[in-house]
Amino acid sequence: MRKICLLVGSLLALGQQLHAQSVPARRSIPRTADAKPDFTGVWAGPGFTHRVGPNDTDTPRVSNFDPKNFAPFKPGGEALFMQKPTGDVLHDDPTAKCLPDGHPREVLAPYATQILQFPGVVVILYEYMHFFRVVPTDGRPHPKDVELTFMGDPVGHWEGDTLVIDTIGLREWTLDATTNPATRFHSDALHTIERIQYTDPMTASYQITIDDPKIFNRPWSQDFSMKLHPTWKLYEQVCEENNRCEDGKCSASDAQK
Repeated sequence: MRKICLLVGSLLALGQQLHAQSVPARRSIPRTADAKPDFTGVWAGPGFTHRVGPNDTDTPRVSNFDPKNFAPFKPGGEALFMQKPTGDVLHDDPTAKCLPDGHPREVLAPYATQILQFPGVVVILYEYMHFFRVVPTDGRPHPKDVELTFMGDPVGHWEGDTLVIDTIGLREWTLDATTNPATRFHSDALHTIERIQYTDPMTASYQITIDDPKIFNRPWSQDFSMKLHPTWKLYEQVCEENNRCEDGKCSASDAQK
């Protein structure tokens, strides 16, 4: 019986390896007709470990901003940034009530991201809460009367082979998923600059600069990475359906029970 089990286990392992090997890694960085790098595809963003396993898998994780990267606070900035729990979940973590996480927190979520690239525009689709961003890359500026929203107003341009996304018009909201010892907020003056560049045909670097003049005395940046997954597609994710963490109080799923 032990020999049979070992044989079955070996065959399963071999099958997984063969399946993983059946996903071909690109040998070159794809380019569009205007010679720009083409980021079209489904990616595991900063919210994954990027240790690709059998069947084109990746391990999700909740990523946050590292305090070692923070710039010094302006007078009063730390109180705006580090807001202690009040007991009201709408303040302490609004996503527990299925409210949007917003930009830039959405970028760090452990869900897939799809990029669609066309002449003059890049569209970014997020699996989590099905948010999207339409990023014009035709040279247009931000409008003069930007309305404050959860995802803000993005415009893009190219610096060589680097896609640069400049976003303003963000309402005051949570910066990332950190809630202990306090929820970290950005102000309505937040301005982010994202830089995406291929580092190999299947991997891209992702750098985001946080410029919040109401909180910090200068901009600061953090580097992440993205991994392309050729077999992935986005799935429907509806926070309000089967929400097992309503008001931040989580219950076990049927599988966990």
